[in-house]
Amino acid sequence: MVPTVADVGAAKLPADIAPVRAPFPMPVFVKPVFPELTVSITDKGARMGIMATQAIQAAIDEVSKKNGGTVVVPRGVWKTGRIILKSNVNLHVGEGAELHFSAEIGDYLPAVFTRNEGVELMSLGALIYADGQENIAVTGKGKLIGPPDGPVRKRIMTTDVIEKVVPADKPVGERIYDGRDGGFIFPPMFVSPIRCKKVYIEGITLENTPFWNVVPVYCDNVVIRGITVRSVGIPRGDGIDIESSRNVLIEYCTLSSGDDCFTIKAGRGEDGIRVNRPTENVVIRHCLARQGHGGITCGSETAGMIRNLYVHDCVFDDTDTGLRFKTRRSRAGGGDNLVYERIRMKLRGDAVKFDMLGSRQYVGELADRLPARPVDKLTPAYRNITARDIVVEKARTFVDITGIPESPATNLLVENASVNVRTAFKASDAERVTIRNASIIATDPLLRGLDIRHVLFEKVTFETPGKQLTMDIQNSKDIRFVDCLPAKPEGRE
Repeated sequence: MVPTVADVGAAKLPADIAPVRAPFPMPVFVKPVFPELTVSITDKGARMGIMATQAIQAAIDEVSKKNGGTVVVPRGVWKTGRIILKSNVNLHVGEGAELHFSAEIGDYLPAVFTRNEGVELMSLGALIYADGQENIAVTGKGKLIGPPDGPVRKRIMTTDVIEKVVPADKPVGERIYDGRDGGFIFPPMFVSPIRCKKVYIEGITLENTPFWNVVPVYCDNVVIRGITVRSVGIPRGDGIDIESSRNVLIEYCTLSSGDDCFTIKAGRGEDGIRVNRPTENVVIRHCLARQGHGGITCGSETAGMIRNLYVHDCVFDDTDTGLRFKTRRSRAGGGDNLVYERIRMKLRGDAVKFDMLGSRQYVGELADRLPARPVDKLTPAYRNITARDIVVEKARTFVDITGIPESPATNLLVENASVNVRTAFKASDAERVTIRNASIIATDPLLRGLDIRHVLFEKVTFETPGKQLTMDIQNSKDIRFVDCLPAKPEGRE
């Protein structure tokens, strides 16, 4: 049964983690256990109305050195700069507690190792940061509030795309962007552990992020449960970004985002190829995407490959795109073995959308469909994608594919779908696409295709004005209709 809004999201978070069943091997996820030691930040001198960074950090450092425990942020409003998590520490932001993060760059220095939009460098990192730690957690019913207007938001790099600003041939340790001498910074993520194992995030609410919200990078065994994100209106305000990490469970989260909601990434272009770390073995279940550019988005940074993604029992309510697959000719990698089941969508845009070319604003002439380019190490590919048991209550287009001529979107299966849209199907540069056992109500009777191959509509009922179905297919072959109503588009042999 396909869930509704009432069945999913943070409000429905259960106490325990249910077993994970996925079409690929996954570990057994359990809640972390911390020693009984508990330290309140007030024990270390934190006071409301003044910066509490040193007190918070002192509590974390002490608890970690004593083999672990819990650091408590009690009810109240607490001002802070960057917080660095340490092994075996649970940072518990209690109900009624708010951590308000500073707008001053100096409160996030010195620069730390991080990855920004898929490129490694030294900059502010994250408001809550960890590097190389194990068994860390951020929990509680409290709020994290991002910086107000100020240098952290205003002195970011805006001159060009990141790969044209950060030299790929420069050692990472020398790629320093710390804002000194009036220079720019790269915006900090909100919560971003990097090179960590056993990461657990539960219950918190994040508001007013300066950039992406929750971003595990190079992590293994990550659980994100029951969090709420509110970043509507913030450019690049992604909800959750999983970047070059593995063995990840995301469940019962509610995201309202200024950019994509749930996002899967794996590095960008030349630097992503150098690192060559995939995102793999990710399960997203019982989640709610509200406003945002995409409900579940793969890309556009895909250099290390995205593979073994399973999304099930989720709802996208008033989101733009539903299932979104992004990459660019210069980004490399791509996605493989991506499975979506029991998804309900009420959308402003398209339900299943491939955007593999991008725009000239970001990749110049590489965004031009033709001429086809030679396939090289920077050529990305999406393949082997399945979506079944799909309900689209409202959308602009059901399936909208923009592939790459030299690297078509390949092996897409959509089956068991109930759909209400304006346009049923349009595609360019795609191969082996099957839509099976679907009921499609569409106000536009025209199916469009350009350079598509081996496309099958099987047991599909099209309900269109006048019961008509037409087709504009160019430079394509093997487009078949089997047991469909109407049996075939008008004029088709």
